[in-house]
Amino acid sequence: MPATHIATFAVRHYECDAYGHLNNANYIHYMEEAAFQASTAVGYSKARYEAMGTLWLARETRIEYLAPLVYGDTVEVKTWVDDFRRVRSRRRYEFRRLGVDTLLAQAETDWVYLDATTQRPLVVPPEMITAFAPEGLPETATPRPKFPALPPVPPAPYSFRRKVEWRDIDTAQHVNNAAYFHYLEEAGVEAAAHFGWSMRRCAEAGFGIIAREVHIEYRLPALLGDSLEIETFVSDLKRSNAVRNYQVRRGTDVLAQARTRFVWVDLATGRPIRIPTEFAEAFAGHLAP
Repeated sequence: MPATHIATFAVRHYECDAYGHLNNANYIHYMEEAAFQASTAVGYSKARYEAMGTLWLARETRIEYLAPLVYGDTVEVKTWVDDFRRVRSRRRYEFRRLGVDTLLAQAETDWVYLDATTQRPLVVPPEMITAFAPEGLPETATPRPKFPALPPVPPAPYSFRRKVEWRDIDTAQHVNNAAYFHYLEEAGVEAAAHFGWSMRRCAEAGFGIIAREVHIEYRLPALLGDSLEIETFVSDLKRSNAVRNYQVRRGTDVLAQARTRFVWVDLATGRPIRIPTEFAEAFAGHLAP
C-alpha cells in the first residue's frame, strides 16, 4: 500500500470568496502543500529534488467540490500516490473537516517527473517508487480517463485577455497551477457580465453560481509577461447545472484547456435551483450545439 499523509490547514478569511466559501483555487494550494509535505515525509524534500536536478510538474488536475469550507474551519487533506507510470505519477486527495468523517472534496493530480534544466521527462527511479509505496501499489490501478474533447465552439464564445503577472509565477518560473483556476474564474465572471448577468445582478436575483467540478489539462507553461487569451463558452446545459469550457492560448499555442461544471443555488438556502429561464435565454448564442 502507498504511504498516506494528512496535512492540516486552518481556513483563513482572506482565502474565502464573495460567497464566504474557501475559494476554488485555494484547494489547489492546499493540495500542492500537502504533496510537498507527503514527499518530504518519505525522504524526498524540495531540497533533495533540487540537489538531484529534478522536479514534478502537474499535467492534469480534477477536483470535485462536495460541500463548502468556510472561514474558521480546520481542514485535513489526506493524500497518497495512486500509481506510477514510466515518467508520471497520479496523486489523490481527500478533504475533511478536522474530526469529521464527511468527505467535502476529492481530487487527483497527474504529475510528470522532469529534468529541472531541460524540462524533459525522466523515468521515475525505482527507489523513489519504493519510498512512496513501501508495501507496493495496488495491482490494478484506477483507469485514467483522457481529458474529454471540447465540444464545437458556438457562434458567440467569449474571449478574455490578461497578461501574466509576477504574482502568478512560482519557483519553477512559470504560472502556478492554482493561478489557472483564478484565470478560469475571472473569464467566467467576465463572460457572464458580457451577456448581461453580472455577479451583482445574480445576487440581486437571489442565486449564486457555484463550481461543482473542475478538470484542467496543462499542456505548455505560461511565463512572466505572456499575453494570454482565454476563450470560453457553455455546454451540457441541464436543469440546475451546466459546463463552462475553456482554452488558454498564447498566440496559436494551447497552454491549457479546462471544463468546470457549475451549479445554480439559492443564496438563502444553498440548495440547487432550476436555472432561471431569462438567464439561459441570454446565453443562447454562447451555448455549444
